[in-house]
Amino acid sequence: MYEYELHQIRSAELLRRAADERLAREAVRGRRAARREAAERAAHDRTTTNPESEPHTHRPRRPRFPRAA
Repeated sequence: MYEYELHQIRSAELLRRAADERLAREAVRGRRAARREAAERAAHDRTTTNPESEPHTHRPRRPRFPRAA
């Protein structure tokens, strides 16, 4: 009888941990999605409302090919 009760306690504890981890993953996923949406909105707002924040030249930041040794 004692072993059965221990088994029940362990099983309940594992179920609680799994539920907590599931909630934590869901919260992280929600925060990540909100951050992504905010970044997309900010990028959209920057490109449509403030053209001064864009670079003046159309050349890439780095040279295309590495220097020869």
